[in-house]
Amino acid sequence: MKRSVRVTIVDVARAAGTSVSSASVALRGEPGVSERTRSRIQDIADRLGYQPDQRARVLREHQSKLLGVTFSVDSTFHMALVDHLYRAAAPTGYDLVLSATTSTRPDPAAVQSLLRERCSTLVLISPAIDAEQLSELAERTPVITVASDLNAVGVDSVRSDDRRGIAEAVGHLAGLGHRSITYVDGGTAVMSAIRRDGYLTAMAEQGLAAHARVLAAHPTEEAGVQAAQQLLDRGDLPTAVLTHNDQIAFGLLLTLRQQGITVPGQVSVVGFDDTRLATLPMIRLTSVSQDARRLAHTAVDRAIARVEEPSRPAEEFVAAPALIVRDTSGPPPG
Repeated sequence: MKRSVRVTIVDVARAAGTSVSSASVALRGEPGVSERTRSRIQDIADRLGYQPDQRARVLREHQSKLLGVTFSVDSTFHMALVDHLYRAAAPTGYDLVLSATTSTRPDPAAVQSLLRERCSTLVLISPAIDAEQLSELAERTPVITVASDLNAVGVDSVRSDDRRGIAEAVGHLAGLGHRSITYVDGGTAVMSAIRRDGYLTAMAEQGLAAHARVLAAHPTEEAGVQAAQQLLDRGDLPTAVLTHNDQIAFGLLLTLRQQGITVPGQVSVVGFDDTRLATLPMIRLTSVSQDARRLAHTAVDRAIARVEEPSRPAEEFVAAPALIVRDTSGPPPG
């Protein structure tokens, strides 16, 4: 006899076309959704034969409604994610506990701080720990990673397709006529290897492998300043520069302009992450958007689903990035 598959709150949310957090709020009778939405979700749950996981209910009643979040204080993209995480969590009844990583406070220390706070789920933004450590952590508490390519057992993953984003940026520049496209790397930063490899692959696919050049750096504005100076000192400026993130692009762009180099007249500059820096009127940086809002809302959704259904298999969500073209990219000179 075939064993029936139990309907989960994830199934109800999908059938209703809502987030798991909205379905959870509606079925618990808590404020946060309209009465019309609550009634529709309840009807769908009844039709599907949804029965709450009583073990999860008991566990939930003894847990805090806190989502523990690790983030880097040096990353403008992480700041944007935290802002959207707060917005996503607001209507769910959950709150955030933040634990920052710094040059002297690595990810394990930030995680331990959250464990002491007895957070119901951990949301780790680009954690600098390996997959084995993540899997071990997931045996103690639910874990969601955001903007990380780590594939760990029992860990939900929410990220954008960074390779595709880099390929779109290279394709944009090649389509404008650029051949000499230099890439400024992110060093040991999470996703750095993925983006660097994506650049080399994209250059090869555009028939520009012979023109590929990678400058070693790290993901800060200061690194962008140093990269610009290095290019200027060589006296052999490329016609376009693609960077690991917006922070590098910001430092590079300002330095080039200070040295009298017109952007994009002489050199086009493209960043990655589409942070607030990119939108500043005096910058208007062409950049690859990871859609921080969508990533954050999905992460909160998965975090609550993990609380509601502890036995639910871990899932990976990969968002399609989008190139946002602004004023710093144009045809090569001549």
